[in-house]
Amino acid sequence: MRSVIDKLAQTSNLTDEEFALLLEELSEEDSEYLFAAARSVREREYGKDVYLRGLIEFTNYCKNNCYYCGIRCGNANAQRYRLTEDQILSCCEQGYALGFRTFVLQGGEDPYYTDDRMVPLVAEIRKRFPDCAITLSIGERSRESYQALFDAGADRYLLRHETANPEHYSMLHPKELSIQNRKECLFTLREIGYQIGAGMMVGAPGQTTAYLIEDLRFLQDLQPHMIGIGPFLPHKDTPFKDEPRGSYHLTLQLLSILRLMFPKVLLPATTALGTIHPLGREKGILAGANVVMPNLSPTNVRGKYLLYDGKICTGDEAAECHGCMEKRMERIGYQVVTSRGDAKIK
Repeated sequence: MRSVIDKLAQTSNLTDEEFALLLEELSEEDSEYLFAAARSVREREYGKDVYLRGLIEFTNYCKNNCYYCGIRCGNANAQRYRLTEDQILSCCEQGYALGFRTFVLQGGEDPYYTDDRMVPLVAEIRKRFPDCAITLSIGERSRESYQALFDAGADRYLLRHETANPEHYSMLHPKELSIQNRKECLFTLREIGYQIGAGMMVGAPGQTTAYLIEDLRFLQDLQPHMIGIGPFLPHKDTPFKDEPRGSYHLTLQLLSILRLMFPKVLLPATTALGTIHPLGREKGILAGANVVMPNLSPTNVRGKYLLYDGKICTGDEAAECHGCMEKRMERIGYQVVTSRGDAKIK
């Protein structure tokens, strides 16, 4: 198995059969070898730096009814909220003072946030924080909308593809949503000039090894700047409430595989990974990740932005999240840096 890992580290590619071996048959010793190989590549490209992203979850309204998501429009138990522009800007100001140089505006696909509202907001953040990166994660929109937001000052766009296989996608989403459109959005964003992020759920209901390999091949075609993956975690108010959690170990293995496939990519150790294991984010960094995303949202709404059950850090102030993350990274030999943390990918 180590020869397969060495091949991936040297060539950044494998056959489907070799990928299947890594995904299905790694021993504990093989996994540690994989993690070490990924750390070596990560430290070659990015050293021991860990980039912070200040996450601002500004709306939990969503027009979509995805079967796995706690803020789906069909969840009548969700407590809905929208942050005002002043609240969002206040989050940015607080984050900037703490050393954040990237702000991630994330929300459901909320029809309230038209271009007439989002474009001036992005432009104001750009005006007030010219040295910061602005990342948007607000779903599928038109090319014209993406272009207007880019022109206003947005740098990056996160749009997880969730699964690249059409049949699997239809198992997880209502019929009005399609993987074809989602893929088109990602390629459009790249053409416009965004630094783009994609990624899949690990252990989503119905997922197979073949589907995961299809995800890896799609990412090879897309060549994103960022790849966000995390374990599937069920939410009590969704059709998948009784489905088992995704695998913590498989998520770590995939982080390492992705680091070896995409040496220069930005790779977050996600909140979902920290939710499934108390040291999940640290283990993610040690498996090759180089980004963490503490929450800058006001504490009174954190517990309402619940994509899955058990989400961590819903009661912490931004300064607490920042200080906690610094200490966590220091304990494993890494350091949080004050930087935009751009990908080393053109």
